[in-house]
Amino acid sequence: MKRVAIYARVSTDGQTVDNQLRELRATAKRHGWEVVAEFVDEGISGAKGRDHRPGFDTLLKAVALCQVHMVAAWSVDRLGRSLQDLVAFLEELRSKGVDLFLQVQGLDTSTPAGRAMFQMLGVFSEFERSMIRERVMSGLDRARAEGKRLGRPTVGQDVEAQIKAMRGAGKGIRKIASSLGCGVSTVQRVVGATATAS
Repeated sequence: MKRVAIYARVSTDGQTVDNQLRELRATAKRHGWEVVAEFVDEGISGAKGRDHRPGFDTLLKAVALCQVHMVAAWSVDRLGRSLQDLVAFLEELRSKGVDLFLQVQGLDTSTPAGRAMFQMLGVFSEFERSMIRERVMSGLDRARAEGKRLGRPTVGQDVEAQIKAMRGAGKGIRKIASSLGCGVSTVQRVVGATATAS
């Protein structure tokens, strides 16, 4: 028997997950699935990340531990509003061999048609990642062509001199960074450059 976890979410406190749960329980019963857990987020936007959605977070932990064979949700927008987050969720399910059922979209990845749809979603997500990468590279090329300096900003010579002096006096790297209000990596870079020069 297929072990199913139901996930339901509503965005505002005035809404209720009761209808979603009732419909999904009925679907599970019709298909002969065993509902082993129900995860709910009430009054939480789908745009929020996993760390702000305790029900979703617990669901993903159950998936990671292979406690379920399928995740059932009312609609794709109940899972998330961000394409990036949704793609990450789908990848996590796929990596654990967990199927997905979406009531409204009629998606069931345990069927051949559902698996084909799932694979198409994977193709679209790969296309999206490629487009993002291409835009980033294009932006970096344009910035270089315009003579813009890339990377983290450097500190002034006076700060570098203070870093060297404090390090010479035996101060620790974290203490120096804290005292001068700069990053630890900046102090390490200056100290490393000093050591190389000497």
